[in-house]
Amino acid sequence: MDAVPGSAGTSASFALRMGQTLFSSASLVFMSMGAEFYSYTSFCFLVTIMGLVIPWSFTLALVDGYSVLVKCPIRQPGVLLIVVVGDWVLSVLTLAAACSTASVVDLLLNADSSYCPPKFCSRYLMSAAMAFLSWFLSTASSLFNLWLLPSL
Repeated sequence: MDAVPGSAGTSASFALRMGQTLFSSASLVFMSMGAEFYSYTSFCFLVTIMGLVIPWSFTLALVDGYSVLVKCPIRQPGVLLIVVVGDWVLSVLTLAAACSTASVVDLLLNADSSYCPPKFCSRYLMSAAMAFLSWFLSTASSLFNLWLLPSL
């Protein structure tokens, strides 16, 4: 199986990685614009996970871009296994962070007294939405690489 769309070393994988980097960065920016995000553990968890996802995705985007330019896709099982496991772990952590952030924002918005100004809560919701989009791309990338792994 030579070309699995979205597997490491393809232009589709490069696009997935750039999307992950973009959405993770946007999530981090939206969360950091709120002055009091550090008051809630789930918000700090999201910032920490996005801080891990951004360099992981950007580094793999550089590797994918180089592989596309030299037309030499990654086909070493050990390297691909590390990529699959790293994607899977970060995907699970991203989903957990996005879900916890969305639930805390929902709780803050629906509480009897307003704990969160609407301006900040909308930013926190946008941050959670960007984290969900990053999770979706990360999961897709992990599944494409997992699909390729047994054929090596």
